[in-house]
Amino acid sequence: MTEFETGYPSVRQIQTFIRDQLEIEVKLLTGDTVTGKPVWQDTHCLCLQDTSDQMVTVWRQAIAYHKTVS
Repeated sequence: MTEFETGYPSVRQIQTFIRDQLEIEVKLLTGDTVTGKPVWQDTHCLCLQDTSDQMVTVWRQAIAYHKTVS
């Protein structure tokens, strides 16, 4: 089992987004975009809460990039 590497900058960045409740945009490898506030992350997934309070879980392997929403 892979350990969760909290020392990685990408993991720390998402933790900051969670702590500060920042809205982010996640672009998927399929070309789809998911927007919401990150709620939690683990070694495999990132969970976002969208504006209608739906929880969306995204596999990390499906993410092309993420950025904060201005």
